[in-house]
Amino acid sequence: MIVAIDIGGTHMRAASYSQDEVKPVKYQRIRTLASEPGGFERLIGVIEEVWPQGETVSAIGIGSPGPLDPHTGFLLAPPNNPQFHNFPLAPKLAEHFGVKAFLDNDANLAGLAEYRFGAGKGHHHVLYLTVSTGVGGGVIADDKLLQGHHGLAAELGHIIVDPNGPLCNCGFAGHLEAYSSGPAISKYVLGELESGVKSSMKRDVNLSAKDIAEAAHQGDELAIKAFQRAGEYLGIGVASMLHSFDPSIVIFGGGVSQVGNLLFDSFHKSLKERVFHPRYLDGLVITKAQLGDDAGLLGARALAEMKLSL
Repeated sequence: MIVAIDIGGTHMRAASYSQDEVKPVKYQRIRTLASEPGGFERLIGVIEEVWPQGETVSAIGIGSPGPLDPHTGFLLAPPNNPQFHNFPLAPKLAEHFGVKAFLDNDANLAGLAEYRFGAGKGHHHVLYLTVSTGVGGGVIADDKLLQGHHGLAAELGHIIVDPNGPLCNCGFAGHLEAYSSGPAISKYVLGELESGVKSSMKRDVNLSAKDIAEAAHQGDELAIKAFQRAGEYLGIGVASMLHSFDPSIVIFGGGVSQVGNLLFDSFHKSLKERVFHPRYLDGLVITKAQLGDDAGLLGARALAEMKLSL
């Protein structure tokens, strides 16, 4: 059996899986409480709740926001969980439970899950993008999860689409995340409202991408333009990803991707204008993720199985 862990900013989830079964044998979720001490002890507790009695656990798979080092199992600096900075998570779990433990970026693992169990089944070259609070991704190349020399590959939200563009949350200018994430869309709209652009929307620091989508569906021109802009830059970014990875399928997850044509009409137009040869688009499947909230746990489970098979 495999025990899988998904560490999020709000919740930590754990599940145990039998071989060849997608549905967990046991499942548990608790609040992460990242600002409170004792995070590792809480994680131990939730794992113990799903640990199968009388069964042999082969390994633990762990998904977490990065940056992290999957080769050593260290969390480096997860932005919303300071108590886990420079923390040897996989080694400590391996020592505590007496089994191997493997760690990787949560977006990588969502991509791995979609490849194994979801929209990417049957494909050998998969590009996965989550467009939500941030922009993240994972790449499967020749049926292998791309991790890179330092384990930092596929930080797809941080490719540069305009070196003179707005600051990303990471502090550098012009990253894809600074254009196409939910907060980036909200920031753009608030800036336009502040400059006097007419809109049915009001200046409100709590204005969300969901609010803007609702205004767009009601015909608000600024809201429509905001998603068109996000889609255009998403197309610029994905064109570069096609040139780099040449996938057979691009899978979109995350809340912002659920707005449909508001985002994807301009995305498709931008993408077609920027690939340097139409062969990249020949037979390319562009689709939605299928696994939803299950992707993190299933990806952690798939990571452990993949590592055990090497």
